[in-house]
Amino acid sequence: MHPHIWYPYTQAKTAPEPLKVKAARGVWLELENGHRIIDCISSWWVNLHGHAHPKIAEAIYRQAQQLEQVIFAGFTHDPAEQLAEQLVKKLPNSLTRIFFSDNGSTAVEIALKMAYQYWQNQDQKRTTFIAFAGAYHGDTFGSMAVGERSIFSQVFADLLFDVEFVPFPATYLDDHQVFEKEDYSISIIKNKLSQSCDRYAGIIIEPLIQGAGGMRMCRPEFIQQLHQLAQQFDTLLIADEVMTGFGRTGDWFACVKSHIEPDIICLSKGLTGGFLPLAVTGCAEKVYSAFYSDDPMKTLYHGHSYTANPLGCAAALASLELMTEYEPSFRNMEITHQQHFDRLREHPKLEKLRVLGTIAAMDIVTSDQPGYLNQVALEVRKKAIDRGLLLRPLGNVLYLMPPYCITDEELALVYQGIEAIL
Repeated sequence: MHPHIWYPYTQAKTAPEPLKVKAARGVWLELENGHRIIDCISSWWVNLHGHAHPKIAEAIYRQAQQLEQVIFAGFTHDPAEQLAEQLVKKLPNSLTRIFFSDNGSTAVEIALKMAYQYWQNQDQKRTTFIAFAGAYHGDTFGSMAVGERSIFSQVFADLLFDVEFVPFPATYLDDHQVFEKEDYSISIIKNKLSQSCDRYAGIIIEPLIQGAGGMRMCRPEFIQQLHQLAQQFDTLLIADEVMTGFGRTGDWFACVKSHIEPDIICLSKGLTGGFLPLAVTGCAEKVYSAFYSDDPMKTLYHGHSYTANPLGCAAALASLELMTEYEPSFRNMEITHQQHFDRLREHPKLEKLRVLGTIAAMDIVTSDQPGYLNQVALEVRKKAIDRGLLLRPLGNVLYLMPPYCITDEELALVYQGIEAIL
C-alpha cells in the first residue's frame, strides 16, 4: 500500500497490494508489470466508450484552453447550457430542469432536498421517504439513509433519518414467483399511501436494477405500477439512475425503457463517458415551480465549488455524441449476453442468472452466507486477474458491465475466463 493513500472500500491491514495501472485504451488496462486485463466492469460502471477515447479527450483539451472553471452562481457558460439542452431532449418528457453537481451520492442528496423542500414550500409537512430493501444510493448521509442498512452504512445507523423500506421484487431467468413478489410489494406501498399519503415526501428507487445491492433486477411492469401509485397518491417519484443511466439497460435511461416519467432523476457515472466527475439531478417543471418565488426562503440553497465544471460538461457532450453515433452497441449487447448465458444456465456453480441491456449477473453457489463479505469474491478477483480480467464480484454475485466498445471476440474471452475460473 502507498504510505500516504487511504483506499476506498479497503481494509488496508488485510487487503492485497493494489495493482498499478500504467495506461488504458478501449476495454484494456495495462498494468505496470506489462500485464493486460479487460475492464469487465467499466471501472466502477463509469466508462462507456472505452478508455482514452480520443473524441472525449480532444473535447476536454479544447475546453481547457478556453474556460476550465468558473463559479456557477451568477454566471453560466455554453458547455453547461448545451449539455442541459441535450439531456432534456433524451430524458423522459416530464424532466425539464437540470441541477448540476459532481457525483452520484450528491445527486441523490439534492433529489432528497428537492423533494423535501418541494412540500415545505407549499406548507405541507411531508417528511418521510419510501425506499426499497437492498437499495444502495450512495455514501453521504442522506443517500445512506434511503439505502439498505448494510455494511456500507450500518455503523452510522444512529445518525440516519428514518425511512420506510418495502420489498424489492428481484427477479431472474426462469423465476416463477415474480408476479407474486411484485403484487406483494405493490400492495404494501399502496397500503401505506392510501392510509396517509400526506406523510410521504417521495418514493426513491433504482429503476430496473439495484446496483451495489447485488445487481438485483425487476421488470419494467413493476416500475410502471409504482409510477401509477405515485401519481394516484400525489407523491414524488425519484429515479436514481446514477448507474442505469446512459444506455446501461439497453435504452438511454431505465425510465425510458420502463415508459415512465419520474418527478426527479439522478444521473452521474456514465455522464462524462468515464473521464471526469459530473452529476445531474433533473426535475419536473412542477418541482422547479415550487421554488420559483419572491420569497428567498423558498430558494434551494445548495451548490458545489465545481458545479457544472466546463471540462466535465464538454466531456459529457462528447460522450452523448458518441452514444448517438454508436447506439446499436448498447442496444444489442443483451443479445450477446443471452447467447453466452445459454451455455451457463445449467452450470452447477451458478444460479439466478439475469441480464438487462449491457449488464449480466449471476449468483455463485456457495456454502458461505451470501452477501458482500462472502470470501468467494476475493478468490474470483484474484483468479480473474491471473486470466486477464478485471472482475469485482459483490460478494457471491458475479456481474459484467463492460464498456460499449467491447467486441464480440473480447466478450467471448470474458465468458471463457469465467467458465475457467468457476
